[in-house]
Amino acid sequence: MRRGSFVVFEGIDACGKSTQARRAARERGALFTFEPGDTALGADLRRWLLDAGPPMAPTTEALLMLADRSHHVHTVIEPALTRGVAVVSDRFADSTLAYQGYGRGVDLDDLRAATDLAVGACRPDLTVWLDVSLDVAQDRRARDARDRFESADVEFHERVRAGYATLAARDPDHWAVIDASGTEDDVAAIVARHLDSLWWGSDG
Repeated sequence: MRRGSFVVFEGIDACGKSTQARRAARERGALFTFEPGDTALGADLRRWLLDAGPPMAPTTEALLMLADRSHHVHTVIEPALTRGVAVVSDRFADSTLAYQGYGRGVDLDDLRAATDLAVGACRPDLTVWLDVSLDVAQDRRARDARDRFESADVEFHERVRAGYATLAARDPDHWAVIDASGTEDDVAAIVARHLDSLWWGSDG
């Protein structure tokens, strides 16, 4: 049985990645999943991670993200890929490098080592980075939805965006960088062109 393709959508909050990831999965007959929180255990971790309550140490935040990811990989992503099912995930390992590494300042080498432990050999075939300016993201963001990350200052989000740019530049063969400031349909058309080169199968 042929292993399924694995595509990840990344970007700053309110870039449109959740909308585009769901749409791509639906149109390609793939399994849609997301991080953090797409398991019963992950849902509890998500509440702790996104609660805009008392400050959380950056390393604590990173380790909770990695705990969610490890469980996600072993219970959702890898079983589906092994069955030959294509998987589209709203966020994966590079979110931790961008947010907790570049954004919060956790050592990148430590994060990469911890990520290797969490996900093993599971790596995306393609990472789609939907890039928007902070002004565009701010205009799109719901005014009444402010979690731990959304409530961070502008400088934090600038560091996260710059981190994504660095990650994409280091691995151009596995990253698709897309200007996501257009309409949903316009962005989806660009995404589709990048996905067309991948094999997509729902049953192997």
